[in-house]
Amino acid sequence: MKVTQTQQRALLRIFTAKTWPQRLGALLIVGLALWSYLKPSPPTSGELQRGMQLSAQVVGVADGDTITVLSDDRKQYKLRLAFIDAPEKAMPFGQVAKQALSDLIYRQTVTASIIDVDRYGRGVAVIEHNQRDINLQQVTAGLAWHYTQYTKGQSSTDFERYESAQTQAKSQKTGLWADQHPTPPWDWRKANRNN
Repeated sequence: MKVTQTQQRALLRIFTAKTWPQRLGALLIVGLALWSYLKPSPPTSGELQRGMQLSAQVVGVADGDTITVLSDDRKQYKLRLAFIDAPEKAMPFGQVAKQALSDLIYRQTVTASIIDVDRYGRGVAVIEHNQRDINLQQVTAGLAWHYTQYTKGQSSTDFERYESAQTQAKSQKTGLWADQHPTPPWDWRKANRNN
């Protein structure tokens, strides 16, 4: 934030003015400067926004729950699959989860419904291809957990579908559930942050 000379004088006047009207005028100038600095800026063209729907080709699969897409207007977006958490690549089943996601949608045109934008600027999205919820497919295949800690935007019906898919994969020992005690990725990340 660049502070103008007027704003500097107004800040000084708050403490040195002899009358209350002068101080209030100075406070108004400083307040307006702060407001203009802190107000959210309107999204720029090509920036992901909550509620946005995007039809794009998958051009990269980073892991079992993160992809890169290329829109029709040639903009790339990194997307995190909503409601799920797949094993990290270095974890057991991490490469399998990545390959399964790649087999489902790499070089395919998908529809991404952006439900949020995370702190890294990635769109948190429900990905659909051929009328199939790809996020749910990863859970059904036993290659991701239903990430109940982050279910913002998920209807109770969707929540039940994801929970049911995880319960079924677990009972059938599908994918990562073949391991007696699979480590959830959030626990693995926490343990490896300290190393």
